[in-house]
Amino acid sequence: MTEHTIAGSVVRTPVQIRKADQHMAMFSVDADAAQRMIDYSGLRVCRYRPGRAVVVLMLMRYIDGDLGQYLEYGTNVMVNPPGSSASGLRALQSAGAFIHHLPVDQPFTLEAGRSIWGYPKVMADFTVRDGRQFGFDVSIEGQLALGMEFKPGVPTPAAFTSKPQVHPTYSHLDGVTRETAGEMRLFGVRYRPGGVRLWLGDHPYAKELAALGLPKRALISSSVQNVQMTFGDAKEIR
Repeated sequence: MTEHTIAGSVVRTPVQIRKADQHMAMFSVDADAAQRMIDYSGLRVCRYRPGRAVVVLMLMRYIDGDLGQYLEYGTNVMVNPPGSSASGLRALQSAGAFIHHLPVDQPFTLEAGRSIWGYPKVMADFTVRDGRQFGFDVSIEGQLALGMEFKPGVPTPAAFTSKPQVHPTYSHLDGVTRETAGEMRLFGVRYRPGGVRLWLGDHPYAKELAALGLPKRALISSSVQNVQMTFGDAKEIR
C-alpha cells in the first residue's frame, strides 16, 4: 500500500471504486490518423484490421469510491503493449487503453489523477440527461467538446461480465508515459450494435475527434449499471 497526499488528504493505493456507472461507444477509425493523434505517447495503436484502429468514448459516473463522487469523460485509443507490433482481431485481447482526453468535474480527482497516475485530467462542465435515452454534453472553458445520446441495449448475462477483468491503461503527462494495471468487474451490462448519436462542438478536443472521421456510426455501444474497480500505482514505461 502506498500513501499519496492530495489536497491535504491521504489517498492510499490500490484505490477502490465500489460503485460507478458507465456509458460507452466503440468506433472504428483510420489507424494512421489515430496514430498521429497519440504519437506523443510513444505507443502504437492496435490495428485490429488493415488500416483501422479502435477508439472508445465513454462517460463514467463515480458514485462511491476513494476519490469521491464525480463525472469523467474519456477518449481512449486501443494500443499494443509497449514493444508489441501485433495486429488483427486477436491483438485486441491484449491491447490496453491509452487515455488521450479525460475531463472531470471535481478538483480533488483532477489533482489525484494527474499526480498519482499521470492521467490528462482537466476541469469540465457536464450536462447529464437521464431517461430511456441517456445523454450527456461536455464543455471545457465554455466551449462544447462533444455530446452523446445512447439507445438502451440488450441485457447481457452476469456470468459473462461479472468475473474480474484485468486491463492496463496508459497515460502520458509532462513527458512521461505510464502504465496502470487495474481490475474491473461489471454488473448490469447492456450492449447493442451502433446505438449512439455523437455530436462535436468547437473545442480543440472536438477537432481532434473530427480528424479521426467522427461522428460516425459506432461499432457497438454499452451501458453498465455498476462498475467496481481497483487500481494501484502507475509505473513509468518511457
